[in-house]
Amino acid sequence: MTTPADMNDFNTQVVEEFRANEGKVGNYFEGKNVLLLTTIGAKSGQERLSPLVYTRDGDKYVVAASMGGAPKNPAWFHNLVANPKVTIEVGTETFEATATVIEDRAERDRLYAGMVAHAEGFAEYETKTTRLIPIVVFER
Repeated sequence: MTTPADMNDFNTQVVEEFRANEGKVGNYFEGKNVLLLTTIGAKSGQERLSPLVYTRDGDKYVVAASMGGAPKNPAWFHNLVANPKVTIEVGTETFEATATVIEDRAERDRLYAGMVAHAEGFAEYETKTTRLIPIVVFER
């Protein structure tokens, strides 16, 4: 199991590679769409940076709060629920966005299917947990 320190190191390496290569990342993320999400910590009030795989739905960016199928939602999800104003980096572009958690089950399932189509690991994440993995969309 990956420890938090290991995950922080992993994320730091992904962020560095993302920024050095105009948003392109290899290894685990090879061939996948990756964005950098900056949230404000729900408790700390400090900026938190997370690399995430995304898909598009029209002009919206779509992510899944999968945490690899862990039994709980990732910290970034709790942060954006508390403060839905976020910053997104895609390629070489940085912009402000508003996060919305998709509550409608049919819409959530449709968007999650798009995540699975883009990165099949998301299908496995659903089998690892009993929670319904939230879908979040970001709009400028």
